[in-house]
Amino acid sequence: MRKQVLIGSRGSTLALAQANEVVKGLRELAPNINCQVVSIRTKGDVIPESKENAFEGKGVFTKEIEDALLKDETQIAVHSMKDLGTELPAGLTIAAVPRRADHRDVLISRNKEKLDQLPGGARIGTSSPRRRTQLLATRSDLQVLDMHGNVETRLRKLDGGCDAIVLAAAGLRRLGLEKRITEVISTKIMLPAIGQGAIAVETREDDLETIELVSRLDDKLTRRAVEAERAFARKLGANCRTPIAAYARADGSRLSIDGMVSSGDGRMLLRSQLVSASPEPDKVGEELAELLLRKGAQFVLEAA
Repeated sequence: MRKQVLIGSRGSTLALAQANEVVKGLRELAPNINCQVVSIRTKGDVIPESKENAFEGKGVFTKEIEDALLKDETQIAVHSMKDLGTELPAGLTIAAVPRRADHRDVLISRNKEKLDQLPGGARIGTSSPRRRTQLLATRSDLQVLDMHGNVETRLRKLDGGCDAIVLAAAGLRRLGLEKRITEVISTKIMLPAIGQGAIAVETREDDLETIELVSRLDDKLTRRAVEAERAFARKLGANCRTPIAAYARADGSRLSIDGMVSSGDGRMLLRSQLVSASPEPDKVGEELAELLLRKGAQFVLEAA
């Protein structure tokens, strides 16, 4: 059995918290293994305030970590699932998807006002087209402002400018900042990003020893749900600037998935749900995407 495992991760506080979740799980499985987290600076970390980050597609927070894995400088890579492209580099595989944390988005407001209590013209910060469009679809009177940076940076900007910000519940909870949450936003209002709240544990396809170890961290229900969401995004040809969202739930043999596509201003928004007993989550996600395409999703995405 392998004696040491090097785990590649971004160096942000949140990324390291996720990597340490994996370390904890591995040590419970194999107490004698020496796990070491290797902090890797990605392109997204070098220019975190640049608007270009939001428009360069998937990989801005993962490429350098995956490169280290391919070069055998690390044996494992840990990512936020929502940062990971739907097409992996040749030679890599997702060996485990641990049990998902809270998938929802949350509102943090300076004056503790919930979304429906914010005054007209209130300024909400987010860099996510998905969040922007769903906010405007619900409250077209709000000002949605671009906001980049890590969780701590965005919280500081809230204190210094915006009336409210929207963040992922999972990230705040992993950082012990759940007390800052004003409101957990219902998925009836805001569907999450593809894979939000889930962690991807990536390895090389030919590293069978590491795969055997890491695969024991896999949560089958979470994996099925995430695979359906990723297939939905892949079928639509989505990238990180595409205003789409999906959330799937696996319960025994049944898989249900909600999906959304929207124009950039939130005026055109299509949403559908699918429930299936198919054993192939990829096909369920693709079927939902095809359903939305028949309803005009391609036109909506072109308008975005």
